[in-house]
Amino acid sequence: MATYAIGDIQGCYDELRRLLDKIGFDPTKDKLWCVGDLVNRGPDSLAVLRWIKALDERAIVVLGNHDLHLLAVALAGARMGKKDTLEAILEAPDCDELLHWLRHRPLLHQSEKKGFTLLHAGLPPQWTLAQAQDYAREVEIQLQGPAHVDFLEQMYGNEPDCWHDDLRGMERLRFITNCFTRLRWCHPDGRLLLKEKGGLEQPAPGALPWFRMPDRRSSEDRILFGHWSTIGFLAENNCWALDSGCVWGGRMSAVRVRRKKPMSLIELDCAGYLAPD
Repeated sequence: MATYAIGDIQGCYDELRRLLDKIGFDPTKDKLWCVGDLVNRGPDSLAVLRWIKALDERAIVVLGNHDLHLLAVALAGARMGKKDTLEAILEAPDCDELLHWLRHRPLLHQSEKKGFTLLHAGLPPQWTLAQAQDYAREVEIQLQGPAHVDFLEQMYGNEPDCWHDDLRGMERLRFITNCFTRLRWCHPDGRLLLKEKGGLEQPAPGALPWFRMPDRRSSEDRILFGHWSTIGFLAENNCWALDSGCVWGGRMSAVRVRRKKPMSLIELDCAGYLAPD
């Protein structure tokens, strides 16, 4: 039995299946870890959702910002963007079933057996992994409970941009959500710089990637993440970036997750469906 972690899929169903064929993925034996953003911008988000949901316990999925956006559009009346490709899901006969399944995915998955943590975007320097697990659960309780519509209506926004233990209510939930699903850059003082989206060669003055922050309290923990297509596959500081920008004409990347042996990288060139923002 093998475990593979795969970067952002974003509706690129054909590429997903081709990459898994290249890997030799056996859905009856192997496990698939997905770093989030199963949907949106690509041509067949509906097929991606249906196929991964059908894997049942063979798939571990953490939520990304595009997955949350789908839930907000479908359940809380959020507006779709010009580049969104969510219509087929919203019109599908099994839409409610798919949304219910998606809403019950976690923000963080930690495997003691493999010695790896899976999340979509990043962790702020102030958090230990144990704290991150607790904070993820706070948001998961909201998403999976009767107040999920209220949460989805209020989750958008860039404030607050700095963690304080005494944050409460929606401000606390929004900060936690932004870390797990949107974080790329931090200010040296630990503030989130959520408007910055460029690659590592284009930092804003003083900005640092979250995984290069000095004194990051999760630095000893091995983390698999996606979200940052402009840096492609990258492995450093106990962190592995897996979003290689398939939907933008880059690659789809996967690694075989092993506790002790080096992880092997498998990639597939993608046709691309959109020009980068």
